[in-house]
Amino acid sequence: MKVSVFRFGLVGTASFLPLSLILLVAFLTAYSWPAIQYNGLQFLWTNDWNLGSLYGNPVSIHGQQVMPGARYGIWFLVVGTLASSFLALLFALPIAVGAAYFLVEMMPKWLSGPLALLVDLLAAIPSVVFGLWGYVLLIPLLGQTVFPWMTQHIGFIPYLGGSPGSGYGLLTTAIVLAFMIVPLISATMREGISAIEPSLKEAGLGLGLNRLEVLWNIILPKLKTTLVGVSILALGRALGETMAVVMVSGNALNYLPNNIYTPISTMAAFIVSQLESALQDPTNMAVEALAEIALVLLVLTVIVNIIARMILWGAKVRS
Repeated sequence: MKVSVFRFGLVGTASFLPLSLILLVAFLTAYSWPAIQYNGLQFLWTNDWNLGSLYGNPVSIHGQQVMPGARYGIWFLVVGTLASSFLALLFALPIAVGAAYFLVEMMPKWLSGPLALLVDLLAAIPSVVFGLWGYVLLIPLLGQTVFPWMTQHIGFIPYLGGSPGSGYGLLTTAIVLAFMIVPLISATMREGISAIEPSLKEAGLGLGLNRLEVLWNIILPKLKTTLVGVSILALGRALGETMAVVMVSGNALNYLPNNIYTPISTMAAFIVSQLESALQDPTNMAVEALAEIALVLLVLTVIVNIIARMILWGAKVRS
């Protein structure tokens, strides 16, 4: 009997998270179903978010009550979300891996501990603080100094030319997100680097490799699975980040970025910024469309994780 109770408890505990995901998907699907029926698949690849005339009389379209002129398309949100998240990951990975290697291998033990703690504390900072930092410091600095310099000197590179904007936009958002995910990657990589046998590192140095070559040729291949796994976690946080993005992205509506300085909006940030307006819709279709955005964001996160798992599986098969 005791074994059965213990086994039942383990099954229940192990099933809690997947069941929670299934219930969450079911809830969002059920709540947003009127919007799904109204919008169709073009919801994903059109740039046409318009709540319509909120002071008019509701009309019936495709069997759904909506306000006159209401249209919902989120391709600009999909592009903004993916572009800012992957760009943030691109910035964060070398910084986080380099910081982890520096703290573990090149700093004295009495100093690496306190410095590692400071890096880890970045993860405890609320996202709104990062957003305020970006709003007060980064936006004026980047918009008035860095972005104009970039367009003038390296503007020939695709997506780095054109108008530098005011500081709000894709690149600013990616920088803020990168700072937010660096502690997560760095902490995991520090543990991984510490677990590698010292003899492997010493053998590399003995063969004449410098520390950068040891990192590239010995440590990173050993930690490939760890690096991919933590990158997934970091990407998941970047995809779903809200308040910091609201404060620095520019909250663009219905257009795509033509360079990395252009204002954008992401799905999570858009839900927050548009909720108050959507609540004014007496048909509730606008709120249901926001729930559909949340469903797309959830599915997108799951797909990213599945792709990463397939990459890891392929790497194991090849090895």
